[in-house]
Amino acid sequence: MAEAQLADLDAIGLDWDGPVLRQSERLDLYEEALARLARDARVYPCYCTRAEIREAASAPHGPLPEGAYPGTCRELSAAQRAERERSGRPPALRLRGETARISFEDRVLGRQEGTVDDFVVRRNDGAYAYNLAVVVDDGAQGVGEVVRGADLLETTPRQLHLGALLGLPPAAHAHVPLMLGADGARLAKRHGAVTLADRHAAGESPLDVRGRLAASVGLAEPGERPAMAQLLERFDPACLPREATVLDPATH
Repeated sequence: MAEAQLADLDAIGLDWDGPVLRQSERLDLYEEALARLARDARVYPCYCTRAEIREAASAPHGPLPEGAYPGTCRELSAAQRAERERSGRPPALRLRGETARISFEDRVLGRQEGTVDDFVVRRNDGAYAYNLAVVVDDGAQGVGEVVRGADLLETTPRQLHLGALLGLPPAAHAHVPLMLGADGARLAKRHGAVTLADRHAAGESPLDVRGRLAASVGLAEPGERPAMAQLLERFDPACLPREATVLDPATH
């Protein structure tokens, strides 16, 4: 799958830095980060089921965002933890968010601010959570700017807070609007011909697809097929749209 994705990027004229990194080969880095958090008493075991979390998160909890974990297991006594262990529930590990208030300047969406709840850094099946893995990976690779979909905006305060606890320099962020299907949901396979291979089967070349993508963010006129050098010259983050683009593959 990774090779196919890189081939698609190459076909539309995009390159990348270095080899593909697989998280399954980086578990020692995540364990090291988790051990540091544990030494600093930043994590605690959480025995809550998903149903219990949903029920607890539906109640008002002051400054926490809606749906945030309210800290049910944060201050359990040794006896209470032992009781839950005897029940056979394997615990997840949560970071003590301390309701930290994190603000940052997004290059597309402007000033952003969010409250950090006690989020999971290792799941109850032993797998490291996305928020921990992505912070460690970006720090290890020296990533200076994170560009990703606006649907991940709410995770950014968590990741900036965690990175600071691990002594990592903060990255800049740019959250870009999503490409949506005609039903208003994020564009996906269920909407029809959305892959490069699909578009080729429908009679579009990779350059046609690149031109369409460029037009969707205001870098080209509809039907234009600009060269990469032209796109680089035209690119300005300040001119990117703030709203999602709706695309119906069945009619385009």
